[in-house]
Formats: sequence, C-alpha cells, structure tokens
Amino acid sequence: MKRRPLGRERNLKPMELEEIATKISALDKWRAIFSSQGLKIQNPGFQTNQDHYNADEESEERAETSSSKTHGTFPGSIFYSIPRELIIASDLGGQPISVEMAMALRKILFGNTFQTFNYEWKKSFFKFREAFSELAYAIEAEKGGTRAIQLVVQAHIIKYLLFTRNKHEYTSIKSLSELSQKQQERALAASIADILWTTGEMKRATICLITSDSYFTESPDYKTDNFTERLQLFEFEEKDKLETFLCSHIHCVSFKDEGSHGVILFLYSLLFSRTITRIQHDLDHTTAQLLHFCLGNYTVRQAVLNLMLTGRASPHVFNGDQALDDQNLEQMYHGVLARSEVGYLHWSKEEMEQDRLPRVGSMLKTPKYPIWLCSINGAYSVLFGTNTSLLCDWKMEHIFDLYFYSGQSSQKKTAHLTVDTHSHHWEESYKIDESDHEKKFPSLEMVIRTKWEGAAINWHGTVPFF
Repeated sequence: MKRRPLGRERNLKPMELEEIATKISALDKWRAIFSSQGLKIQNPGFQTNQDHYNADEESEERAETSSSKTHGTFPGSIFYSIPRELIIASDLGGQPISVEMAMALRKILFGNTFQTFNYEWKKSFFKFREAFSELAYAIEAEKGGTRAIQLVVQAHIIKYLLFTRNKHEYTSIKSLSELSQKQQERALAASIADILWTTGEMKRATICLITSDSYFTESPDYKTDNFTERLQLFEFEEKDKLETFLCSHIHCVSFKDEGSHGVILFLYSLLFSRTITRIQHDLDHTTAQLLHFCLGNYTVRQAVLNLMLTGRASPHVFNGDQALDDQNLEQMYHGVLARSEVGYLHWSKEEMEQDRLPRVGSMLKTPKYPIWLCSINGAYSVLFGTNTSLLCDWKMEHIFDLYFYSGQSSQKKTAHLTVDTHSHHWEESYKIDESDHEKKFPSLEMVIRTKWEGAAINWHGTVPFF
C-alpha cells in the first residue's frame, strides 16, 4: 500500500511557525484591549457601590470631554462601532422566563399567543443625538408604533436633566446641550429606573435581558420569536440598586444599541414591574389588550402611556374612575387617580370636528413638572419649560417660555415658544376662514390652548412646523 503524502501542516518551516506565533500574540494583545474597554460581557456582580460608580463616571466624563476637543487621539467610543452580540451570559443571576410568563405577556399585549412584534419594533431602541450638540438631550423617534414609548422616556430624560439631577440648583435650557455620551447614558438609565420604580409602586422593579440560552421551545399554544424565550428577569427592591445596575450595564441591558430590541425590552420590563395581574385590574371593559394594530403596524393604547406617566395602566385620561351610566355601576371607566410628574396634552383636528376630543383631566394636564407628552393629530412630541413655578403660581402663567421637541431627525434645534395668556391679538389677526382651525393656527398652538385657552404664541422667527 502506498503511503499518503504528508499534508502541508506536517511540514511547516520554522519561519512559518514564527509568523503564526506572532499573529497569535497580536490577537491576544487586541483581546486585552477590547476587554479593558468593556466590550467583553462578564459576570458583573451588580451590587456595585454607587460612590465608586460616580467616581468612575466623573473620571470618564473628563476624559471624554477632553478627547472630544483633541485631535489625533484614539477615542474610547470607537470600540462601540465594532459589531458584537447584544446578549448577556446566562449565569448573570436572573430568573429565566417560563412559557407561562411569555404567554401572559403575549395575551396582555396582543390578545393572543401567536402574534409577534414586527421588524419596525424589533429594530427600535433609544438613540441619542450627537453629544455636545444643540440636541444632545434628545432621542430620535421617527414615525412608527414605538414613537410614543420613546417620547415618554424622552420626557422623563428632560425631567431628570432639568429638575432631579441637581435638585437644589437652577438648570437652564443651555445645559441640555452640554452632555457627554456618558451623561446621556446616565440620564437614560436614571429615567428608565424612575419609570419602572413608579410602575412597581415604589417598592420593586424588574429588568428584562436577553441571554444566549432559550428556556422553552415552540408549542401548539405559543409561537416563538427567538428573543422572548431567551429572557432573564432581574428583580430589585431598592431603587438605588436598580439605577446602579442600569448605569453599570447600559450596553448589556441593550436599551441604547441598534439591534438590541431596546424598546421591546423596556416594554417587557414595564409590564413585569407592574405585574400582569395588576395591569389586568387597571384596565376596564373598554380595553382588552395594550397594543392596537393599525395601518400595518402596532401602536400602543392610552393605557401604556398612562402606565409610563402615572404608574397605573388606566385606559382613559380624565380624572378618577367614572360610571357613565348611573344604572350600571359595575362597568366603571378607569381614569387617572393621581397627579403625574410628567403631563399629557391631546389635540386632534379629526376628533374635534367629530366632537369626540377626549377631555384630559387636571391630573395629567397640570403635572408636578412643566413637561408634557403631546399627542397632536396622532403624532407624539414633547413640550416643556424650565420653571416649576408655572404649575403652582398663577401669576407665572401671564407670559412664559416653553420649548418643543418633535422627536424627528429633521428638527435641528429645540423650538423656543413664548406663551402670552393675557394678550388676545391673535383673535384679530385671524378672523377669516373660521371654519378651519389649522389654517389659522398650527396644531402645536391648538394643543397648547387646550391648557391655556386663548393664549397667543410667539415662535421667535421659527416657521411653525408642527
């Protein structure tokens, strides 16, 4: 029998071996660099000391500010552009999701266990505008079913940056443009923590993460989507630890990276923080599930917005629970029970013409902070001010400044509006064509007047765009 010739791998020359060893050494060197920059997901032990994190944050912010103004350096942020799998290790310590929990999620969202999120939802996450820019505080929220969720989070980010980050210091509108990437991440983590903690009645909150392992398979009763069945749930009973976990693992949590299912993970965390049982109790006979299929996409119902704004998934925007029929007290309509920190305003030309414009109650219309999620002709945006006295001192409502962000990438700077509630010159200027309100006033002005009736609005030279 003839002996087979030995392969090339058995006759490597010393020079080739030396070259291979050099390449392996180079790979080890790059692996060490990547790990030091936080790209390798490790078991973190999330009971991190908050003071230690704050010290690290200050150090990183100084370094980031310096690098943003210095050319020729190798900025740490460049590592985030390297593709990586946005999952966490299965041994991080969370509770694996069960098929019963996944089915309960599906039913409360879609009304059945076979519908799944579409591509538009799966690709949505929380993406900030460029750091140290005019809109450094702002999240991009293009048209789609996730826009409402993104802009409620946006409203809470503004609340954090203007009012709760430095509670005893006055913060100007200018500070919103002086944010580093690290400060953006901290604002997102603090805002998400605040929403989830309120939803959990200030006692508990749950974070959902995607792992590499699948905990159950498809069955006749459940259709898999390749991420819900890979969830682990992390429960917290202290808000500080919740926020520390989010701050330390904002990339692992994946709320701010493309391809992370960030908005869906946040929505899941919201529902588990409230618990499915409580949400079912929050709803009434008018709302069976939380998502509505319209024009080829899923949109959130008012109950989801109210859950994020008030901590209770009430389906209506009026104050309190109401019985519209005195003879049928069992069919109560559930409204808002407590004053929210971030408010809500609503205006629709179509609804107004059909005389079915919902009457937003004072619990949402007059929040604790001068920030409002606005629903204008079905599109969402954020209106806000910097002076909390606007909501508790009637004299401040004579003339005041508001700021507006639409969420759209076409907006390049925050719109500045001055509202005058005592000047009615606008009535004289637009006496023609009283049949069409939108020909007289931009829709944004109409939603402002649902709170400050008859107000005149100065756009300071900006062409009204909403």
